[in-house]
Amino acid sequence: MKYLFLILFILTYSFGYSQKKILQTKFTTDNITIDGKLDESIWQSTPEATDFIMFQPDNGKPIAENKKTIVKVLYDNDAIYVAALLYDDEPDKIRKEISQRDSFGVSDLFGVFINAFNDGQQDFQFFVNAADGQADCITTNTNGEDYSWDAIWKSKALITDFGWVVEMRIPYAALRFSGEQKQTWGLNFFREVKRDRQKYTWNFIDSKIANSTQQNGILEGIENIKPPTRLFLLPYSSFYVNGNGHQKTVGTLKGGLDIKYGINDAFTLDAILIPDFGQTKYDDQILNLGPFEQQFNENRPFFTEGTDLFSKGDLVYSRRIGGRPSTHPTTAENETVIDNPAGVDLINALKVSGRTKDGLGIGILNAVTKRTFAKIENTDTQETRRQEVEPLSNYNVLVLDQRFRKNSAVSFINTNVTRNGSFRDANVSALVWDLNTMKNTYNLSGNFKYSYVNDIVDKKGVYTSLNFSETSGQYRYSVGADLVTKDFDNNDLGINFETNYYSVYGNVNYRILNPTKLFNTFRINYNMYTQFHKETGKIQGNNINVNLNLDTKKNHYVGFGVNIAPVESYDFYEARAENRYVILPESYDAWLYISTNYNNKFAFDFNPSYSVFNETKRRTYEFTLGPRYRFNDKFSLVYNFEFLRKNNNKGYVDSVDGDTNNSTPETIIFANRNVITYGNSLSGKYSISSKMNFNVAVRQYWSYAENKNFLYLKQDGRLEDYQNYNTNKDSSFYSWNFDLSYSWWFAPGSQVSVLYRNNAADFDREINKDFRKNITNLLNNDALNHTFSISVKYFIDYNSLKNKI
Repeated sequence: MKYLFLILFILTYSFGYSQKKILQTKFTTDNITIDGKLDESIWQSTPEATDFIMFQPDNGKPIAENKKTIVKVLYDNDAIYVAALLYDDEPDKIRKEISQRDSFGVSDLFGVFINAFNDGQQDFQFFVNAADGQADCITTNTNGEDYSWDAIWKSKALITDFGWVVEMRIPYAALRFSGEQKQTWGLNFFREVKRDRQKYTWNFIDSKIANSTQQNGILEGIENIKPPTRLFLLPYSSFYVNGNGHQKTVGTLKGGLDIKYGINDAFTLDAILIPDFGQTKYDDQILNLGPFEQQFNENRPFFTEGTDLFSKGDLVYSRRIGGRPSTHPTTAENETVIDNPAGVDLINALKVSGRTKDGLGIGILNAVTKRTFAKIENTDTQETRRQEVEPLSNYNVLVLDQRFRKNSAVSFINTNVTRNGSFRDANVSALVWDLNTMKNTYNLSGNFKYSYVNDIVDKKGVYTSLNFSETSGQYRYSVGADLVTKDFDNNDLGINFETNYYSVYGNVNYRILNPTKLFNTFRINYNMYTQFHKETGKIQGNNINVNLNLDTKKNHYVGFGVNIAPVESYDFYEARAENRYVILPESYDAWLYISTNYNNKFAFDFNPSYSVFNETKRRTYEFTLGPRYRFNDKFSLVYNFEFLRKNNNKGYVDSVDGDTNNSTPETIIFANRNVITYGNSLSGKYSISSKMNFNVAVRQYWSYAENKNFLYLKQDGRLEDYQNYNTNKDSSFYSWNFDLSYSWWFAPGSQVSVLYRNNAADFDREINKDFRKNITNLLNNDALNHTFSISVKYFIDYNSLKNKI
């Protein structure tokens, strides 16, 4: 016990930061026009924020006189106003690529970081680039920057003869603050000179300290303001035309409503009624030969925006909501499934989130999905019947996150899935802690998770981890351990692949904090990881990794590394059978990554790797090549080519009844195979302005696995030739996606989106190696889907509407 108190004492010992800068603001009754001209007289008498300091690459270096930056802040009863004069002795060289919202492009940048609770925990960040584009995000030290969050605010950027100017109006509805009469806000300003890849801040951010949100300056002078009524309505209407060779072209009209309501000064309710996700980005499907499902990115705005609280504990994989049904249809011998839905429709969803002035964050997420049925046909009588594969289901998430001492937090998370009737239910709870010393030099983090699944057989499991690390200085390290019991299962609302193990790991790294004669940045890492099967103690995974990452003086990025698995390991998953495993050989691989300076019109990414296994002729080759070209500030294209070849790869293909050759109740069949993958993608944008953009995204993917001979898995985990199996288990998967879109932000928060999409996918056991013919067949297939859609959403702010009325 005395050691526990010693650790807590070390973690709570208080150190002070260097003196924070303070900026005074002024109240105004003037009508400030956001035009970038700063011709209102009050700007001339407003206090200035100056003397910016470099954040990267030469941390701590004062800004040059020819790049001096002056920022002023005003406020009234509805908003704060920010004016920035960004001097540049070569204004014709200011980078100003036009890009869509939340995409900076190759442009100079100015940003405002606001923490109205001044608790060092969460910044609301607003950026304007030199092409007059906007970006905004919520930043926490734990989760980094979340650009899925969008606020409604005004800005204007103008290029001048002395550099460029930014003027901003940020309404109080876009911020969170208490109702106190006298406000003290955390504040910082940010500037990036893109052609030099140099970043500056007003209040110094020390790169030796791994916590930027605590290093803001102070904004004083705001008094007698009230948190506004935050009620935003976003009605939308969409029209879809769908068709392919199998069905008639049909049109569908949809409509719905998103609601954002500020319950009080801290908490916001988000709700969607009749959701429409028809224009979200397509999924990059692959040929998945492994034992685990493919994990997809979340592209639906409701489930990506402002979800930092719901990421606590890593318990929520929101693609479960509206994902595949939780059960598979069962059939008799004379029945076949003719329609098995790939997803479940969402009825509605809501979330409540926010944080009090005392640092308590509360997040509540609820979603309801429809009953879903598969269609089954009797092959003798051709009669059909429906079978329920997913009942009416309710998904809930509760998060309580208490922050304290400005840089630490303890969180409680609960996820619950309740399905109607006798279907499976699940409940998972977690306690998560993230503790830092006041000077952010050491961190103690970890979690304890408990899962309970109510199914045919109830399951209870535990997942716990603990990590200690030094988080400041040139030399840093971390050590940690995990323990996961066999029956831990959070896959009803989360995603987790491996259980029944314990692991230990560590990291040691060195970095430079300021540029040298050769490098802008330089970091070398040494990592070790070993995982043991909990019940037998066998090594499930082992890896030693050394990698080096650096930026050259010309801002080219280079990384390379070596991974070594020095001993055999036991894979308890690839066999797809209880208590069975396959032994994996020792392996060695090396990789290289080169990314040239994106400031150049032509740049490229190149990433080759090579792996060697301690098995005859077992090798893996892979490389990706991604050239990009910026024709001008409006038009750019990025191409990416991927090639992967696995020679003599070993993998599961089937399980059959046992035979006299190996006296096992079941024979698990593996294949010795070659796996080849080709991927081509092209993305491009043409921006008429920062509010009007055309985008194209094309992806072609082909991967096949050609079996050379079959093997069976012995009880000792070794593989041996097997002659009594001749079923064709070759695999070939093709996919094609094409999106052409137009987006116009015709008013703040209001958008017209036009999308043409065609896509197709095909899986086959016959491998045709004629690449051109495969593409032609896929595009000429009747399964090629065509969709044309128009969506209009209009942002309504209650405050603006009230003032107009």
